Amino acid sequence: MSTHPEINAAITTQRLIEMKRKGEKISMLTAYDYSMANITDAAGIDVVLVGDSASNVMAGNSTTIPITLDQIIYHAQSVRKAVKKALLCVDLPFGSYQVNADEAVRSAIRIMKETEADAVKLEGGRTIKESVQRIVSAGIPVMGHLGLTPQSVHQFGGYAVRAKETAEAQQLMEDALLLQNSGCFAVVLEKIPAELARKVTAELIIPSIGIGAGPNVDGQVLVLQDMLGINKDFSPKFLRRYAALYDVIKEAVENYVRDVKGGDYPNEKESYG
Repeated sequence: MSTHPEINAAITTQRLIEMKRKGEKISMLTAYDYSMANITDAAGIDVVLVGDSASNVMAGNSTTIPITLDQIIYHAQSVRKAVKKALLCVDLPFGSYQVNADEAVRSAIRIMKETEADAVKLEGGRTIKESVQRIVSAGIPVMGHLGLTPQSVHQFGGYAVRAKETAEAQQLMEDALLLQNSGCFAVVLEKIPAELARKVTAELIIPSIGIGAGPNVDGQVLVLQDMLGINKDFSPKFLRRYAALYDVIKEAVENYVRDVKGGDYPNEKESYG
């Protein structure tokens, strides 16, 4: 009789759906490296997202577009080693699924095989319907993403609030239901009016995870470096900073530089005999 290791995190896709049914809010944060993922998982987060926002906060790019599939896999491999309890979801980066559904399935399979993630995330609605269905049919859980979809920043012409007009709001509602019917286990709603997010959430059986979508969704997601105050240049209305680590880290480095240059570090206790 053979035994098999645990293949799912303590939080599963079905657990998230059950949380919605019970009215229990879902917490989600990004992580891109082992050390931060270890802290995040230990703190009790429900979902860890290896987001394509790594392109911004880790590589210094102005958009999410430059990050490659190989790069997102590298980050996810590091995060997977730390995440034991949370559900681990990985973004399919720009260029890895837009051409056709075959490419989308291949990219999703690579992520699952090479990172041992629990799920993948795609941006878009009706345009990715076939890709979502094919990926789900391959046995891979999919999280959707509607509203402001950063991979389409050049099409949108910026990062303004989406779906403020009636036609776009109606399309978003239809896309959310389409993603649910195509097999998505959850959907991110980014930077849309709070009232629209509430209506979409009420219509869905699957959880909605908001970022700039108000309080009446099933969960919230933020970029870790933003909420920790490491990134001081990004200050959207929806961001709450839970720490000011930029200043803390900068002061620590300044103190280290001072001690090294002044000959105070290392002292006798910090030296080997």
